[in-house]
Amino acid sequence: MTQLAVVDLSLDRTGPAGLTRLGAAVDHACRTTGFFCIDGHGVPLERLRELDRLARAFFTGPVTHREAIAMANAGRAWRGWFPLGDEMTAGQADQKSGLYFGIDHAPDDPRVRAGLPLHGVNQFPSHPAGLRDAVLGWMAEMHTVAARVLRAMAVGLGLDASWFEAELTADPTVLFRIFHYPPSASGWGVGEHTDYGLVTLLAQDDCGGLQVRSGDGWIDVPARPDLLVCNLGDMLDRMTSGRYRSTPHRVRNTSGRDRLSFPFFFDPGWDARIEPLPLLGETPPDDAAERWDAASLRDATGTYGDYLMTKVSRVFPVLAAQHLPPSSPTTGIRPATPT
Repeated sequence: MTQLAVVDLSLDRTGPAGLTRLGAAVDHACRTTGFFCIDGHGVPLERLRELDRLARAFFTGPVTHREAIAMANAGRAWRGWFPLGDEMTAGQADQKSGLYFGIDHAPDDPRVRAGLPLHGVNQFPSHPAGLRDAVLGWMAEMHTVAARVLRAMAVGLGLDASWFEAELTADPTVLFRIFHYPPSASGWGVGEHTDYGLVTLLAQDDCGGLQVRSGDGWIDVPARPDLLVCNLGDMLDRMTSGRYRSTPHRVRNTSGRDRLSFPFFFDPGWDARIEPLPLLGETPPDDAAERWDAASLRDATGTYGDYLMTKVSRVFPVLAAQHLPPSSPTTGIRPATPT
């Protein structure tokens, strides 16, 4: 395997036969690499160009604008800016800074009042003007695309097209990031890892650097801003009992330029239970021994919120110690072993 498949999402607009063809193409990609590129998504490229322009202005502008919306200011809401080196992957500091966003929850939302982690109001900078609207507009576009991708996945798995929406994502956990990778002599960006939830939709500039691990080594993901990159998270791996794998990936920015990426995470609802999907056929063997973190996903139980918090606490250990409650020992989640 030397390249990722490219699927034409517009097939879902051509009637039941088109959705069936799309489902088969997505299913094949999910059972092989766990990564694929999306064409025909219908999101205007100009939207990404504008988001990219404003994000670059934020990361290169006065540091005071960034510090004003530092993640520590948001507490448990886990929103805002973090500086270079604050985020960890497998125990090693990433060479990136970033902005965290999610669904806006009003201060009087019962979940916010109860102190539920990762729920709250977004922090937006005062400069550059327009970044707020660009972020919210992009998130709305990605929400629509993610729902379409999950409909195709459901069809590919032999389920009703609306299965994910009905069972897991009627009130999804939605997280959006803007990551800035400065040039570095080593090229190190982010270490090998898998994502947490259902699907990640990634937009990126033309610098390149994202790599996917395969049996043949590391595959370079095409650096085409007109394509979205989709990869699968641990929960989809767990819920399909390994039929769909959450594939390890990493970032090496060797372009000599500032790289921007825009990952959108579309995941189960916070209280959704982690249970295998009602699928037919043989269950693949557990791949814990081959996973990057040596963790088994097969015995993960509890809720998605439980699982997510065990992961997030490892990414920002200092912030977690300050603002997040200890993980419950009764969730049945086996967290990944740091490497």
